[in-house]
Amino acid sequence: MAVQRNKENIEETEEKVEPEGLSILRTHELINTYYSGELTELREGFAKVSLMTNEEMRVDSYGLIHGGFIFCAADFAAMAAVNDPNVVLSAATSTFLSPVRVYDEVVFTAKLRHKEGRKREVIVVGHVLDIKVFEASMKTVILDKHVLKLDLMNAIKE
Repeated sequence: MAVQRNKENIEETEEKVEPEGLSILRTHELINTYYSGELTELREGFAKVSLMTNEEMRVDSYGLIHGGFIFCAADFAAMAAVNDPNVVLSAATSTFLSPVRVYDEVVFTAKLRHKEGRKREVIVVGHVLDIKVFEASMKTVILDKHVLKLDLMNAIKE
């Protein structure tokens, strides 16, 4: 299943969005899917991201993948599950359960667990085949406007 994106300058899929099925991604629409994974499923409160690991993620001669790429794909899945243009990650508790190797496909599922005001908690689990390799609780906040449009430096001084 492919996901449509809401920016005109992004290549859209041939598949049309069905109202009761697939949602349109409204956040992180310019993310580099080579390093962060491809969004393969999206609906309210749920996202699935597939990361095909590659040589550029390798850290040693054994083919171990750097955990930063695993976390990045998990974060992308969490942001997509919330699916708000102004969502930001505020905290995460994660566990790396098993190593990931070059050419492994890691599939992340992200499910909205708790919603309170602007705060969201998303549970993300990553699997290589049937092996759970990663799990996390990611806390997010939905801001009034894009985080880079906020005047954080002046807010800190006040």
